[in-house]
Amino acid sequence: MFSSTVMDHWLPAAAGDLAEGEGVVVVDPELPENRSVSVLQVEDGPTVVCLSPGRAAHLGHAHGEHIAADEATERITAAGIALNDPDHLFYLPVEEHASVLAETADGHTRRLTEEDVDAFAALAAAAPENDLDEAFVELDHWLVFGNFVEGRLAAAASMFPWRGTRLADLGVITLPEYRGRGLARATVLAMAAEALDRGYEPQYRCQLDNAPSVALALASGFRRFGEWTVIDD
Repeated sequence: MFSSTVMDHWLPAAAGDLAEGEGVVVVDPELPENRSVSVLQVEDGPTVVCLSPGRAAHLGHAHGEHIAADEATERITAAGIALNDPDHLFYLPVEEHASVLAETADGHTRRLTEEDVDAFAALAAAAPENDLDEAFVELDHWLVFGNFVEGRLAAAASMFPWRGTRLADLGVITLPEYRGRGLARATVLAMAAEALDRGYEPQYRCQLDNAPSVALALASGFRRFGEWTVIDD
């Protein structure tokens, strides 16, 4: 369903035969402290617990160890390790790639450049602060797209390569008065098409309780890959 770029990044070979409710431990010496503990629950699939060597020793885990999914999270909690609120992980199924690439952007949606700094600044000034923080859309990101209404930047989306991989993490924001018009969807799809054309896999993350963002992901053709939680640093 999902591309090898997605599957190879998230699922170790040891997870290949595991079913829902079963888990595997991955010990990675390259994990930074702010990702020294993470838990991925794949939709209708296994759980992958990624740990730094120090965290693995603390929790009593070994690389490649198979463990029940609920036991893994119980050990983390019992050790006093706090986790952030989980994120949905959404990706475009392989069968959606062609339709995204074939979709023609309307005349109001285009890539943003440094010449759009004033338009972007106006959007940032008008947007609710919490929305800006959660969306993490920046004009200097790897790819940035926007949708204009009567000359005003009403929606913007940006993405950047995810930790040296071919996954491209995206964020999107629409000014409140322009919501419900499909502007965010048009912007996300135009940017996703550009990322796919460059050989990157668009990655859409959002909090579990962010219903509008979940709806936008699904409307844009993304499907849920799993639920990802990292240590609260």
